[in-house]
Amino acid sequence: MPETIQIKLIVTGRVQGVFFRAETKKAADRLGINGYVKNLSDGSVEAMIQGYPSIVALMIEWCNKGPAASKVDQVITEEIEHSTGQSWAFDKFEIRY
Repeated sequence: MPETIQIKLIVTGRVQGVFFRAETKKAADRLGINGYVKNLSDGSVEAMIQGYPSIVALMIEWCNKGPAASKVDQVITEEIEHSTGQSWAFDKFEIRY
């Protein structure tokens, strides 16, 4: 079975005040993705997603569209390498405030 990967996403556009976090959580739960989503002070949204590569790709695809009320301009992705001392202990997907 393939190793899990962890990707940090920064989503820009009209992504706050449009239920982006709640809908991201629903999509992550449906796909079996672990991690979190939170609003950033600059109006963007950050998500940390962890799972098998094919499922993570589906989640990134979803984030490029977002919920109906959103307008995603850009999704910046950064793969987070697993290293000693780094927490990969996500056991669910949560909304952070």
